[in-house]
Amino acid sequence: MNSIVTGLQWGDEGKGKIVDFLTEKADFVVRGQGGNNAGHTVIANGKKYVLHLIPSGILWEEKTCVIGNGVVMDPVGLCEEIATIEAQGVSVKAEQLLISDRAHVVMPYHKELDAAREAALGDSKIGTTKRGIGPTYSDKANRCGFRLADLFDREKFVGQLAKRIEDANETLSKYGLETFTVEGVLAQIDPAFERLRPHITNTIPVLNKANKNGSTILFEGAQGFFLDIDFGTYPYVTSSNTTSGGASTGTGVPPHAIQNVVGVCKAYTTRVGEGPFITENQDISDYLHGIGREFGATTGRARRCGWLDTVLLRFSCMVNGVTQLAVTNLDGLDERETIDICVAYDIDGKRHEYPPAVSDDWYRAIPVYETLPGWLEDTTGCRKWEELPTNAQAYLKRLAELSETDLGYVGIGPDREQTIIL
Repeated sequence: MNSIVTGLQWGDEGKGKIVDFLTEKADFVVRGQGGNNAGHTVIANGKKYVLHLIPSGILWEEKTCVIGNGVVMDPVGLCEEIATIEAQGVSVKAEQLLISDRAHVVMPYHKELDAAREAALGDSKIGTTKRGIGPTYSDKANRCGFRLADLFDREKFVGQLAKRIEDANETLSKYGLETFTVEGVLAQIDPAFERLRPHITNTIPVLNKANKNGSTILFEGAQGFFLDIDFGTYPYVTSSNTTSGGASTGTGVPPHAIQNVVGVCKAYTTRVGEGPFITENQDISDYLHGIGREFGATTGRARRCGWLDTVLLRFSCMVNGVTQLAVTNLDGLDERETIDICVAYDIDGKRHEYPPAVSDDWYRAIPVYETLPGWLEDTTGCRKWEELPTNAQAYLKRLAELSETDLGYVGIGPDREQTIIL
């Protein structure tokens, strides 16, 4: 059975751990969107691994990892990531990591353009990681981007690159930012391209043949549902489709080949960057930061924190077609006497069961809460549903009921083994 693991909130839900957990029964682990603005933290065998572009399946020697056509790929960043995990003892062989020749390339000037766009927005900035993701996707949509396959035709590529750099420099100079030369850009990307050359291939027939031959494919989502360019809290979103549907368009594997969608959410809600956050709460933020939780894997930024929002979950489970809900970080609530859970929004006196489309409505929404009793017990040692405190079970049941989805997994710690299967 082929599965998608997708985030149901604003990212950072713990997808990396769930992917790592499910990889044991998979043959291929595939990434289909986003770039190295995403970060997956996986703790396995007592070691911590932070991955940005490479699928989490790389931690298993016998698995094949694929970076699909929907990913925007920073070749320099990927080489640095490979070097980092190789220094940790992880093997990254050519046959173990395949990169689509249709993946678009994040160029050095894209990062500076990202910074320029944020500067131009002023107080209305999006809060991007400035990794060049948005400008790369913009070039893709404008049909002037570079795919990895383009780099093989050196003469044509260099000629087109000169034009793109000229256009980028015109924008960058307005903001007093670094400008680029063809020679300077090539000096950065050429060594990275040569390092990655053995990994680059047409991954679409590879994956479809694998599916036809009965191999199990696990699709690894990046970011979260409410950062989706269509369904998220627009304009405070990323530049790709972070939904389960993005797994097909980002890899070339048809929808009917995917049978299971595992939606991952935290037992509370977090967000990094700008944008609305209806259940944001300073008390729970201070509590989680105080115990050393909720700092970004990619940026190190302290995440904004709030109570669980089931208005978000209800909508994201619906659109993603979630068949199994994976709730992570339940242990983060172990010391809370009472726990709030948002069941609806009040916008101008009207109750809303689903998120609004108009961005201004997000800022007028008031969360409607239910308060449940906490359990005040350490859950990190639990390995079976029956071992969880009664109040923790009640909280999870209510969460699943409000999300209109079946509960499949519960995470009670960062390690692979700290996962309860229902």
